[in-house]
Amino acid sequence: MAHLSQSPSRPTIAAEPEPGSLLSTTLAQLESTFDRLELAEGMRLLIQQPERELSDIAVYKGYRVQHSSARGPCKGGIRYHPGVDFGEVRALATLMSIKCAVVDLPFGGAKGGISVNPADLTPRELERLTRRFAAMILPILGGKRDIPAPDVNTNEQVMAWFMDTISAREGQYTPEITTGKPIALGGSLGRAEATGRGVVIAAVETLHKLGMTPQGAAVAVQGYGNVGRHAANILREEYGCKIVAVSDVSDALYNPHGLDLALVNDHVARNTSGLLAGFGPDGPADHITNAELLALGVDVLIPAAIEGQITGENADSVKARVIVEGANGPTTLEADAILNERGVVVVPDILANAGGVIVSYLEWVQNLQFYFWDIGEVRSQLSRRMRASFEELWTLSGELDLDLRSASYLLAVDRIAKAIQQRGLFLASGG
Repeated sequence: MAHLSQSPSRPTIAAEPEPGSLLSTTLAQLESTFDRLELAEGMRLLIQQPERELSDIAVYKGYRVQHSSARGPCKGGIRYHPGVDFGEVRALATLMSIKCAVVDLPFGGAKGGISVNPADLTPRELERLTRRFAAMILPILGGKRDIPAPDVNTNEQVMAWFMDTISAREGQYTPEITTGKPIALGGSLGRAEATGRGVVIAAVETLHKLGMTPQGAAVAVQGYGNVGRHAANILREEYGCKIVAVSDVSDALYNPHGLDLALVNDHVARNTSGLLAGFGPDGPADHITNAELLALGVDVLIPAAIEGQITGENADSVKARVIVEGANGPTTLEADAILNERGVVVVPDILANAGGVIVSYLEWVQNLQFYFWDIGEVRSQLSRRMRASFEELWTLSGELDLDLRSASYLLAVDRIAKAIQQRGLFLASGG
């Protein structure tokens, strides 16, 4: 059973978000930004509330939320996780709108997911679930309406199933309906590394602004998945950083002299679980906890796991000079205030991990024109956009004496509000 809710007036969310949740934190940050911009109440509601929400309740609960299409088609990932619910999806859709506006992409934000543990499913069951979900949310999807991408526990194969299902329903090949696809089906070179490479650019630019050199800088990475792994390896190989610690859900490794990432990568590739668990004889490393990793005295800390990792309880123990958020919402509102007070530079997720959506945009453009670029062109475009956005935010934060997160929200909300104002309000019913 699918349920679609949509209203031009976009009434307020009926249920209050759970205190401390990602949605609560996002809405609080928005309220602060609204006050700085002195937005009228009507505009606040238009930006605060999603435009459209769809839920599909069969064996599993599935959701798709479109936050804003004021600046262009909605864009956002699909995640498969037992913790997926409407509150989380609403928050992530809102953050996607902010993120796209921060890096000035012609997209609005969306997010979707299914409350399921994909590890409990066979490949055939996963494919059937994906195709069913794609068919149910098809009415609100489209290459110029809403374009899904991979997220937590989804990958290029899931996007291939999505694209194929929609193409079959539409009766024509529509590669632009998803991004993060296999290269053979219209995916872009550089998409797999994009989010991690964007994190690297944000980290390196921050170090330069602080008068520090990346060469030899000590870095700890929480979350050695796609984002964290690429970020760690690019920092090590291309900038000479010293990766002293990495972690995932199974283990955390530490070597103050720098981990041998070649050995770590080889272990993860050979491990049937794809995790760090069992690393030991392969190379010298101490086994620490995730809590200990977050408290290491490093130059750069990259939380690239899940949301809510740096909180009011542990923010005082963080010793890193710079935090670059690879994950969505890894720092709570309370922790953010503590870190700002202590002078820790936090590069927020809505800028730091925007590399993924930037290259998704590049993939979408390539699909629309059926003309594909080499890896050098993709990396060049990503680097140019990330560095320009970073410079703009660094300058704005200095001019207004704001932290980077507050400056990011201010810039993004202003862009979204101006787009809404300039487009005006049109009621399809003619009212």
